[in-house]
Amino acid sequence: MSIFLNENSKVIVQGMTGSEGRKHTQRMLASGTAIVGGVNPRKAGETVDFEGANVPVFGSVADAMKETGADVSVIFVPPPFAKAAVIEAVDAQIGLAVVITEGIPVHDSTYAWAHAQGGTTRIIGPNCPGLISPGKSNAGIIPADITQSGTIGLVSKSGTLTYQMMYELRDIGFSTAVGIGGDPVVGTTHIDCLQAFQDDPETEAIVMIGEIGGDAEERAADFIKANVTKPVVGYVAGFTAPEGKTMGHAGAIVSGSAGTAAAKQEALEAAGVRVGKTPSESARIMREIVGG
Repeated sequence: MSIFLNENSKVIVQGMTGSEGRKHTQRMLASGTAIVGGVNPRKAGETVDFEGANVPVFGSVADAMKETGADVSVIFVPPPFAKAAVIEAVDAQIGLAVVITEGIPVHDSTYAWAHAQGGTTRIIGPNCPGLISPGKSNAGIIPADITQSGTIGLVSKSGTLTYQMMYELRDIGFSTAVGIGGDPVVGTTHIDCLQAFQDDPETEAIVMIGEIGGDAEERAADFIKANVTKPVVGYVAGFTAPEGKTMGHAGAIVSGSAGTAAAKQEALEAAGVRVGKTPSESARIMREIVGG
């Protein structure tokens, strides 16, 4: 089992004909993802040759869905045009829109997120590495060869820490790993993923990676305490960050004690989550729990 993405997912790529879209489409195809089309209004009717596949280009998400049955879109559209791309995907009622683009203005993300409310589209991102259900499908930029299919669910704000955790626990493997992005406004939260992993019968345990800034991890801790019965291991990036500084991701700003790594660790541990001081320590804790 997996969450949000499986072997039956049919994926289109908005921005496939650009340099980033083309590069990562090739990587997704190589990892076994069913890429059924790209979207570029100016190149509709063309095909793009990849190793092992000729992928058609459609003029719109709606056209691509109608012709291919696509239910996932991965968005590599540059920041000025990303809002329109997400809105197009939402209006076409695609099931999952994975927004890789970094640097989208927060008001654009907020508008697109609000536009999606009450609809059928789940947004993951923006500014995220996407998600992977190893051995089934890979929607985004997560390396496909660093882990295998298994019983751990992973939800993370940080892309690089996602990859490290997948690699450290590669012998046990993952049902799905989701990089939700570190921006202040994201379409899918820690809580959304925690609920989905709780409901997935083949996910035995969950790793949650957070980072300084905001209160998402504190809210996730409250949710875990009330709703999650599976073991959860945590890691919070940013223990050495100075207070009052914006760090890395746009969402990571620390004000006094609110949003600090220590405050997040305290909230998670109060909810029964074991929190490692380093990613490797969190991986060791998870290994103890699942017996790997």
